[in-house]
Amino acid sequence: MAVNLQIPSESEIFPVAGIEIGVTEAGIRKANRRDLTVFRLAEGTSVAGVFTRNRFCAAPVQICQAHLAAGGPISALVINTGNANAGTGEEGLKKAQDTCAALGKLLGVPAAQILPFSTGVILEPLPLDRLVAGLPGAIADLAADHWSSAAHGIMTTDTLPKISSAKVQIDGKTVTFTGISKGAGMIRPNMATMLSFLATDAGIAQPLLRRLAVEIADASFNRITVDGDTSTNDSFIIAATGKSGVNVNSESDAAYAAVRAALTAAALELATKIVRDAEGATKFMTIRVEEAGTTEEALKVAYAVAHSPLVKTAFFASDPNLGRILAAIGYAGIDDLDVSNIRLWLDDVLVAKDGGRNPDYQEADGQRVMKQAEISVRIALGRGQVADTVYTCDFSHEYVTINADYRS
Repeated sequence: MAVNLQIPSESEIFPVAGIEIGVTEAGIRKANRRDLTVFRLAEGTSVAGVFTRNRFCAAPVQICQAHLAAGGPISALVINTGNANAGTGEEGLKKAQDTCAALGKLLGVPAAQILPFSTGVILEPLPLDRLVAGLPGAIADLAADHWSSAAHGIMTTDTLPKISSAKVQIDGKTVTFTGISKGAGMIRPNMATMLSFLATDAGIAQPLLRRLAVEIADASFNRITVDGDTSTNDSFIIAATGKSGVNVNSESDAAYAAVRAALTAAALELATKIVRDAEGATKFMTIRVEEAGTTEEALKVAYAVAHSPLVKTAFFASDPNLGRILAAIGYAGIDDLDVSNIRLWLDDVLVAKDGGRNPDYQEADGQRVMKQAEISVRIALGRGQVADTVYTCDFSHEYVTINADYRS
């Protein structure tokens, strides 16, 4: 059950000039579902990506990294669901390469201009014959307004599609930012099977786009967690077609700040929608740590709280057993932490201060907050001026059920 996840209407999803999308049924794992998606990119489109740091990274991730590192143009993306093509060794690498070659042949471009992506079950061979047989259908379906179809097509255990779309006025011109993401479990990106594709018709120089992709991922997808598991397939791609006439070549350009802000806002929306639709989630939680000495300290504490099964199950039960949060703060790994300086709030309710329970705190106030679908946990460490935020969810019975039955 997704937590307050808003799906834009078709009229609110704006095509990006220079991007065409086709979706079809290939029968990768299950019949009668659209599980193969192709993005065709206009000539001159800049593309950059950020990928999983899992050492068991999937074959398509390795091929994407190699093709982007080569520095040539990228003409298309191909995404299959139902099979992750991860843990598949040399055979998996060859199948990812053969996927690129097959699509490249159909589009009349070299295989090195194709980026492949896969999501689904790990350690199973990719049914390449079905994937290749489905490519003509995806190409025949290419159209500029198929973002919604693509958002549905890349889903696995997601219950709802994740789409962000906006038009922004920059330098007197209209610039479009549209993207999709998928992911509901195995989510703790470190740059799940988390995939996200974000496009704009702004023009962004390739070296600058590479830096932006890392910065934006760090401010969005690297600030979410569902269960603490980093997938083998995490991938975040930004494509900039330049069709709007607004071009950014360096950070000193007048349009840079507006373009960066719009891309970051879109990525954060897509990232938090993953948490809102997390497997079995009933609560969306914002964990904000303030007064940290460093960003590393802030994130250590935020993730300790966000990953704690005891904290997450307490939130599911709406049980203000808030000593679990203090325990997580205490084991976060800050060896010289002075707990007498820590303050803890649930929304506007001050729960703890001076090393213990706030004398004015009433459990009824805590329970009132815990019953909400969206909850803010705010922690002040009293060590400095740095703040950071992580987004997470609760653990329900349904999370266990979904993951116990995932392959069936």
